[in-house]
Amino acid sequence: MGNICRSPTAHGVFQKLIQNEFLEDKIGVDSAGTFAYHSGERPDPRARAAAVKRGYDLSKIRARKVVSKDFEKFDYVLAMDNDNLVDLLEICEDDKKEKVQLFLNYSTNKNKLKDVPDPYYGGLNGFEIVLDLVEDASTGLLEHIKARHLS
Repeated sequence: MGNICRSPTAHGVFQKLIQNEFLEDKIGVDSAGTFAYHSGERPDPRARAAAVKRGYDLSKIRARKVVSKDFEKFDYVLAMDNDNLVDLLEICEDDKKEKVQLFLNYSTNKNKLKDVPDPYYGGLNGFEIVLDLVEDASTGLLEHIKARHLS
């Protein structure tokens, strides 16, 4: 919602994946929140610290609010949880709704979770749990994109 923990973590993880595969010129990534609570702020320090431990750099990411152009620009608009999914669908034009999905739909281990949990309720371990889920779904998303759009 505020774009300072889960979505910037996914942004950083996915950005590194596409860089590792030299796909930056073919795949763009960004993150945004459904509310402007933290616009302009850096990701939460705990999210940044957990990411750094795994080799991800979130330092250049700044929170911003989703805008209508995002639904035009991106092929995938991924929500971290069902509440965000509902919020995104409410602001999305009808002809773009197929782009809006849950991020964990791309999980490769097909965990039973549909929502990336809010890390604030899991203490410091909550940010590690988010990273585990985001790394897995990012891998699945990249494989899906490569198979569907780059083969």
